[in-house]
Amino acid sequence: MKLSYKQQQVLESLPFDQLNEMQEAFITAAKKENNLILLSPTGSGKTFAFLFPLLEKLDEKKKGIQAMIIVPSRELAVQIEHVFKSMKTGFKINAIYGGHSVKTEMNNFSEPPAVLVGTPGRIDDHLNRKNFDGSFIEILILDEFDKALELGFQEDMKLILNRLPKLHTKYLTSATPINNVPRFVGMDEPKTIDFTKNQLVEGLSLFEIRAEENDKLQALFQLVCTLENELTLVFCNHREAVERISHLLNKNLIENSVFHGGLTQGEREKALVKFRNGSSTVLVTTDLASRGLDIPEIKNVIHYQVPVKEDSFIHRNGRTARMQEKGVAYLILSELEKVPEYINTEVTLKTLPEETILPEESQWKTIYISGGKKDKINKIDLVGFFLKQGKLKKEELGKIEVFDKFSYVAINNLKVKQVLNLTSKEKIKKKSFKIEIAN
Repeated sequence: MKLSYKQQQVLESLPFDQLNEMQEAFITAAKKENNLILLSPTGSGKTFAFLFPLLEKLDEKKKGIQAMIIVPSRELAVQIEHVFKSMKTGFKINAIYGGHSVKTEMNNFSEPPAVLVGTPGRIDDHLNRKNFDGSFIEILILDEFDKALELGFQEDMKLILNRLPKLHTKYLTSATPINNVPRFVGMDEPKTIDFTKNQLVEGLSLFEIRAEENDKLQALFQLVCTLENELTLVFCNHREAVERISHLLNKNLIENSVFHGGLTQGEREKALVKFRNGSSTVLVTTDLASRGLDIPEIKNVIHYQVPVKEDSFIHRNGRTARMQEKGVAYLILSELEKVPEYINTEVTLKTLPEETILPEESQWKTIYISGGKKDKINKIDLVGFFLKQGKLKKEELGKIEVFDKFSYVAINNLKVKQVLNLTSKEKIKKKSFKIEIAN
């Protein structure tokens, strides 16, 4: 497949040097078709698939919002914003979503982005407030549309589309087949690119662990220990199980984070930050983390509770073996549980070692700073602050994430006490901020 000069430049700036079969098929179809449906499993690279043709349709000479991407979750909005920025296209993108500062979002509209990505409720709210004009938007992408319908966003999306009169290009993506696209979407005879037939992620190995005497918690603990510090997602069907597992791991001094719908947005963000920067290498979660999250390459997926539906199983496994990488999924089953009938691929029985050896402590610890973008703080400011005031070496400073009102910095675990002592009374941008361990 031949890419345009602009697309080839973008590809060279990305961490991979070639597109996969699905991405090439969609990009090729987008050259001729304006109404496209892309069906492909979670983790197959749908975001890049629709962003590449979008890049060709954006006009540098036009002012105002040219394209809108509607997503079902705030995490997915942030992820797409991050991916688009990493492509270094020269076009501006803004993300809007619940839990984010409305005032900050309104200020960003003073210089409208070329691309707007957001959740249905927040987009509708801004339209009602007349904070931006939707009458000039020509391109619409409905990402993870099946999830948006599942979460009940149909009415919000319908109201939004009714206020976008100049749409001429519509892309709809879904991880599962959609039997009937709702009429409000207005897709006339769309072309469908379907890559859902091979549902098991290529490069994924599948194992089952049998819990002795139905003690699944003990089996999980032993398994986590064998994985050492590899990034691992532990999936449960219920929040109660998430909390129970986290309590066990904490009791055994295994650093972990929890992620589920019962947490506040701040708690969820902190959990993801610590997982992304390696402070905690285990994220215990419900299916909320199976789609649309900005998290790094995952080596292991553990199904502590096997999902009832095949779709959930596919989405969970989609968090690993992404972009031609290899991954492993484990099923933890009691003596009475059976491998679900929907799993029609080989599952290998794995025996855990009798001796349990605790994994080494992570080399990173996350530090919380009570200032962020609204305080004019950026990553460069924090790098300079911790290298100079904290007396750190470059290799002792890890991933830095700056939010609107706070920031997180990963530092070498052995340097935490030193850094807190040296920076406790120091100022950033001539202002004092709280600096402490993010527990």
